[in-house]
Amino acid sequence: MKYTDLLAKVSDLPVFTVSFLAAGQNLPQIRLQISRWVKSGKIIRLHKGLYTLAEPYRKVSCEPFTIANRLKQPSYVSLHSALSWYGMIPEFVPVVTNITTARPQNVETPLGRFEFRHISKKYFWGYQQVELKFRQTVFIARPEKALLDLIYLTPGGDEIEFIKELRLQNFERINQKTLSEFVQRFKLPKLSRARNNIEKVLHQGEGIEL
Repeated sequence: MKYTDLLAKVSDLPVFTVSFLAAGQNLPQIRLQISRWVKSGKIIRLHKGLYTLAEPYRKVSCEPFTIANRLKQPSYVSLHSALSWYGMIPEFVPVVTNITTARPQNVETPLGRFEFRHISKKYFWGYQQVELKFRQTVFIARPEKALLDLIYLTPGGDEIEFIKELRLQNFERINQKTLSEFVQRFKLPKLSRARNNIEKVLHQGEGIEL
């Protein structure tokens, strides 16, 4: 495969895999050629089998959430990353955090850091598909689920002090009915306590912009 052939196939894609390129091709030869292009700086290796074109050759930006979804499947963006994307916390979040039913893992790539937190299959729900720039679609937790995922996975996350420290804002993004339904679906006392403390913080008006 020539580099011009590669560009014709993937220049409109934010990321691509070896298996995608190898369809109908000689796999060992494709891998050898990719290795050469990585060394020459024409391709960026993100992780095992996952690549993106170097910026001068790329027609679309490579969104961090897109990379996160492709690094490990199934997974969805959640916790601080999702809350920040929804504008519900004021902090900048440098690491993209995904929820997965696979093993937990931290992945360092040339385009950013990614954390994968494990959750049981029975709690793997409450996410939606959204469209980002350049028609890239990703799976991201709904606001209510992102907050509950964070509380569930954080020791002491149900305590009112932790909820206050989040400095939640734009709280109207949380649907109270959906939040209650999700808490009931978890069937965990910890999240029932958390919901009560969320309501207390809301009524006190501490750290929340209505």
